Order: sequence, then structure tokens, then C-alpha cells
Amino acid sequence: MSATLKILMILTSTAAMGDDARPTGVWFEELSTPYYAFVDAGAEVEIASIQGGPVPIDPHSIRASGNPPSVSRFLADEAAMRKLATSTRIDGRFAVDGYSAVFLPGGHGTMWDLPASTDLAGLLSRAWAQGKVLAAVCHGPAGLLNVKDVDGRPLVAGRHVAAFTNTEEEAAGLPRTVPFLLETRLRELGAVHERGPDFAPFARRDGRLVTGQNPASSEAAARLTLEAVGAAAAAR
Repeated sequence: MSATLKILMILTSTAAMGDDARPTGVWFEELSTPYYAFVDAGAEVEIASIQGGPVPIDPHSIRASGNPPSVSRFLADEAAMRKLATSTRIDGRFAVDGYSAVFLPGGHGTMWDLPASTDLAGLLSRAWAQGKVLAAVCHGPAGLLNVKDVDGRPLVAGRHVAAFTNTEEEAAGLPRTVPFLLETRLRELGAVHERGPDFAPFARRDGRLVTGQNPASSEAAARLTLEAVGAAAAAR
């Protein structure tokens, strides 16, 4: 993989679950595992967020011991932690020209600010029109809900996608807390929703669109993202 490959990761800026005081943010494994999959493949990875500045991390995704290796690696990586503390704000002027892919990690925070951001929807719609790979994992596909294809239709309509499932949301005890159920919303937009067993790795690539079901799917989603980037480059 070329060292000139650039991948943009866009994270939530939401630190609380709406009117619920419980803290949330990005789920760390869904950031750290793809981040190092890309870095170790020779990519330059930049981190942005909806509001810019420090990115909230869901405290439930960091353990006192026994973290996934990528989480421990990220926490000890001063340069990576600096990127997380100084993320670039996504706005209408943000240019995606130099990137090959945009990746949206999940975490429940994404359910509030990613779908509400017209700047994000515009950025991702432009990226798709320019032939970029779009990828998301777990609740990250919430950021795809308002993205349009080149014909102005919902990007996910008719495309195979994976995302955090309704039964996984029920198992987490949060169906009444989140603003909507992601699987249901994707189906309403015409997506062909696919899934594996709850909380087991499952990711799906449909051309330049890559999605993963849950935190355990982060590695597979990153691998398919790199595969899609390679295929897109070969097709040019």
C-alpha cells in the first residue's frame, strides 16, 4: 500500500445520550482498530469530527485492564492521542480531494450528531461522486443516512449494508434511549440490510461502500476498506 494513501476518519462530537445523562462518544475499538489497520498498511490517517477539537470517548469502551491491543496501542501513542485531542472540524469548506476513503467509527454518540450534520452529508455525497470509498462500522452508518448518490437518491438504497442491529440495541438496553433504531432506518431508506450473529464479526462490501455490524467487525471493515480502495484505484 502506497505511503501516499490518505484516509479520513470522521468521529462523533456527542458526549451524552440526548436527554439521558449517561456519557457516550466514539467506541474506542472502532477508532483504534481501523486506525492501525490503515497506518500499518502505509496510509496517512487524519482525524476529524463534527465539532472539531477533543473527541469524546465512550468511557465504557476503555477498561482498567484487558483492552483490545489496538486500544492499548492508541492510548500509548502520543501522536495518535494528539490527533484525537485536536480533531479538525467538518464544515462546508472541508475538501475531500486528497483522500481515497472516508471511515466513520461508531459509538452511540454518532446517532445524534452524524445524521443531523448537513456538512457531513454534503462532504460524503461529494466524496462518493468523486469515486472515494465510504466506510462505517457499528453506529457509524448513521452518518450515511442523508448521503445522496450521483442521481440524488439515498446512497444506501438498494445497496448491501451492515450496521448495529435492533437485537444488539435491545441487548444493550438502549432502544428507548437512542433517537431511532439504525437497522430500521436503513431498511426504510431501501438498504439491503445484512447481519451476522449478535456481537460477532460481520462486515459487508458493496463496491465502494463498506459497512460493519458492531465493534467486533472493526478489523474486517478496515480490511474491506483497503480492498475497496485498491479496487477503485485499479479501475481508474
